[in-house]
Amino acid sequence: MRQPYELFTALRYLRARGKNGFISFISLVSMVGIGLAVAVLIVVLSVMNGFENELQQRILGVVSHATLTGYEAPLEDWQAMRERVLQHSAVTEAAPFVEGQGMVVAGANVAGVSVRGVDAALERRVSGIDEMLSAGRIESLEGGAYRVAIGATLADELDVGVGDAIVLIVAQGRVTPIGLIPRSRRFEVSAIFDAGMYEYDRGLVFVAMDDAARLFGTQGRATGLRLTVDDVIAAGSVARSLAIDLGGGFYISDWTRQHANFFRSIQLTKTIMFIILSMIIAVAVFNIVSTLVMVVRDKRGDIAILRTFGASGRSIAAMFATQGTLIGIVGTALGLVLGVAIAVELGTIVTALESTFGIDLLAEDVYFISDLPTQVRPGEVGRICALALALAILATLYPATSASRQLPAEALRHE
Repeated sequence: MRQPYELFTALRYLRARGKNGFISFISLVSMVGIGLAVAVLIVVLSVMNGFENELQQRILGVVSHATLTGYEAPLEDWQAMRERVLQHSAVTEAAPFVEGQGMVVAGANVAGVSVRGVDAALERRVSGIDEMLSAGRIESLEGGAYRVAIGATLADELDVGVGDAIVLIVAQGRVTPIGLIPRSRRFEVSAIFDAGMYEYDRGLVFVAMDDAARLFGTQGRATGLRLTVDDVIAAGSVARSLAIDLGGGFYISDWTRQHANFFRSIQLTKTIMFIILSMIIAVAVFNIVSTLVMVVRDKRGDIAILRTFGASGRSIAAMFATQGTLIGIVGTALGLVLGVAIAVELGTIVTALESTFGIDLLAEDVYFISDLPTQVRPGEVGRICALALALAILATLYPATSASRQLPAEALRHE
């Protein structure tokens, strides 16, 4: 009894037994409903966060954080420019590249590709190409050796492997007496990479920068620099700052701009899912309203006696508001624990279900990824819990106000 009597009474009503046990059961149902709604929202958003993060990491394994490309012509002195770029405090690494469009031919198989000429030693510093290789080595791309690294999907489509030969044809051509003939060169497949994304595994090939410069006629010059920065979120602003410092004349891009629509669609989907699943929390919270209305009607005599002893209307309202708030707190806490636990172990749960029932829930040929990554973000979890508590508190206003306005004489007349 050392606690405020409003809290003591609210706890007593929640633990009611006997003829009032049904009210306690309804309160328990309300807690479980709120807990399940909160858990579902945490799990769904964690899965979407994990999906977004996994795709971001895979994209950044192939695409640089930012690029500076010569606007009208290749870079005249990419070595000196690279030294100046590395002096920027936000830039950690920079690597040159030559990029263009081409077509690969292997027997009767033909595929259009994006050709990227790289310096193998510097490229591994700005991308995760080493981790993506499933066969061969990136060091095999030496100038003059005419070797190529292709994606796993493209290798399957062309039916080639390490050691096989393909013909690379680029868009630029040379004029001959018989007309314009596109440049072509025979390359040996020396490495195969698996980025885990069809866009790159099917449509991107790596060659040595010197070989690419000869094919595209850049006279040994790089078409641009690929940059790695400290903060990937600020990659765009860093690239703009560098372009200004270098005197302009560059086309700048960053990983968010190259895949802006993709990540924007993920954010839009997350927002829609948050709104829809928040409605589930709202529906669960409605049980608090019905529970408190029943308690108020059942406890009219108690209310009248308390008012007769001098309890104020504010104290009566606080008593029932406390009961509803306690339901919301317990339900939210239950959902928090359950949601985080499921989100953390969801990959293991999915694997167990697949092995138990012999099904493939995430087929590699249908989805971007074959596993189910999750990422629990404390900020989002906090917002979910705050929303559930806020809705629970709002749900107590009408029943609590109704209880505080009851007249003692009217209540006792029916007892």
